[in-house]
Amino acid sequence: MGESRGAGYHALMEPESQSEQPMKKKGAGTARGIETMFKSVYRVQMDLTSLADNKANMMISINGIIISIIIAAVAPKLDSNPWLLLPTTVLLLGTMVSLVYSILAAKPRVSPHAISLDDLRHSEGNLLFFGNFARLEEPEFIRGMTELMEEREELYEAMIRDIHGLGSVLSRKFSLLQSAYTVFMVALVAGVVSFIGVFAWIVLAAPP
Repeated sequence: MGESRGAGYHALMEPESQSEQPMKKKGAGTARGIETMFKSVYRVQMDLTSLADNKANMMISINGIIISIIIAAVAPKLDSNPWLLLPTTVLLLGTMVSLVYSILAAKPRVSPHAISLDDLRHSEGNLLFFGNFARLEEPEFIRGMTELMEEREELYEAMIRDIHGLGSVLSRKFSLLQSAYTVFMVALVAGVVSFIGVFAWIVLAAPP
């Protein structure tokens, strides 16, 4: 009877004692899993970068065509049709602002400052980013890459920082693209509305 009570007591207390044990800290994943994660993240970043550049190029082409048509076809008629000045100006200014945002989104980002190998060793740049290593001499770049490959943690840190840099560039690109599309939409709507309003005013104000 005493043994059964003791066994029951230990059975009741065992889950509580197990729950009170501290959780073991999980270590890093396998090398293959980490490499797969990096490949997946890099692929997504590259796809998004390509998508942003394509959208920027499309907006540059559309705005450029509209500006060319306005200058070539509408501008010569302003003398005989001065009422076209307001809608033309609204549409032209809007497309120009949208064009500027699109060009800024497509503009490549390159570091204006020269970075040495010692600077890269002290985390003042990223050896995996072309804007940092492009100005290094080939022997310095080879030596830096060799040192980086010998240290697994430093290599992973450089890759993580490179991914963060790509994400920052993507955030800026899409923010500029959002502004370009918004300005383009507002310019089209305002241009059409002003054209209709001015034309209606001309028609209504004309003598019968």
